[in-house]
Amino acid sequence: MLDLVFGNMKLRSRVFLAPMAGVTDLPFRKIVRKFGNFMMYSEMVASHAVIRDAKRTRKMMDVVDDELTSIQLVGADPKIMAEAAKVAHDLGAKFLDINMGCPVKKIVKSEAGSALMKNEGLAAEIMSSVVKAVPIPVTLKMRLGWDSEHKNAADMARIAQDSGISMITVHGRTRSQLYSGKADWEAVAEVKRLVSIPVIVNGDIVDIDSAEMALKESGADGVMIGRGALGRPWILKYIHDYLSLGNRLCTPPLAEVKYDIAVQHLENMFEFYRSETAIKLARGVLIHYCKGNREATRLRRDMATIDSVDKVHEVLRMIFLS
Repeated sequence: MLDLVFGNMKLRSRVFLAPMAGVTDLPFRKIVRKFGNFMMYSEMVASHAVIRDAKRTRKMMDVVDDELTSIQLVGADPKIMAEAAKVAHDLGAKFLDINMGCPVKKIVKSEAGSALMKNEGLAAEIMSSVVKAVPIPVTLKMRLGWDSEHKNAADMARIAQDSGISMITVHGRTRSQLYSGKADWEAVAEVKRLVSIPVIVNGDIVDIDSAEMALKESGADGVMIGRGALGRPWILKYIHDYLSLGNRLCTPPLAEVKYDIAVQHLENMFEFYRSETAIKLARGVLIHYCKGNREATRLRRDMATIDSVDKVHEVLRMIFLS
């Protein structure tokens, strides 16, 4: 596959890591980066919290890992979104993303996230304001629409392109679906036909086969991997190698290799967060790494008792080396 032209540069991979709240922090992105030079997104960052200079929010915006990480902003006020974009740029972001896909009730209630799919005028104002506020590429992540009766992704894509958006990612579900049912990759094809900027397909892409099918049905320029990367940070490389080189490597890494990966992930967390925070977050991370283990149920019970770094390593050894 040819390089993907994005903004003022060429991307060497058509595989992207999706923004995921509570997941795509700097420690996780560092692990994914070990497997390739993929474009990745920060956790969703609330624009009003950026303006307030909230300490936790600033930590979520840490993009010192490389130049291929985009900060994703969510909000419903064009002026605040623009100001937050300026702050993100000043902090070193090379790209920005506008969230119009989050289906969570708290976000939707504030008229942000996927609620913006219902208000094309406000969405256009937000996109234009952010694009004008910063000298870096701005992308958009959205859904097919609000519900089955209001699928307006194609119209929103045209608005986005006219507003100066550099790339669009479409999750193949409506907001009302949340994460249920199957992602409709074919529906993304209409978006691809109507705009000239790159279109990325997202939703239910978890392995080589689903990535290949999503591209075939959508005609998209690339694929975005979300939940499929949880506990499997190597999956982006597997998909990239197949799409770019035709190499089909489906076998998971050896247990010892996965152990080393998980250990590095957890060490990254303890370096990035305070100890008590890292221990708390480690429990959720370990749950994903233990999926498929024959003693997963017992391991989950053990994870609930984690209270130290030593306990984290003990559980990791049970997952991979016992």
